[in-house]
Amino acid sequence: MIGTAALIGLALVGIACLLSFYRLLRGPSLPDRILALDTLAVNAIALILLFGLWMGNPINFEAAQLLAVLSFISTVALAKYALRGRIIEPENRS
Repeated sequence: MIGTAALIGLALVGIACLLSFYRLLRGPSLPDRILALDTLAVNAIALILLFGLWMGNPINFEAAQLLAVLSFISTVALAKYALRGRIIEPENRS
């Protein structure tokens, strides 16, 4: 029963990944592309978790957690770049 639900979930989240990737490529503006990249990361995390559930492998949960942390940091960095034009601010020396 869980295996069937995981397979159905894998198929549906895979379709969501394809749609997010399409928006990433065709997004009309930079904020749309940043949002699509974040959505794609969330969908990838869901795919990793569903695959780990389907295979019964607990190491996939740690991989999903690592991807979640990295995607959060990259989303913050991209948003800062979109707002200010640079990620690391220079020091103000008076």
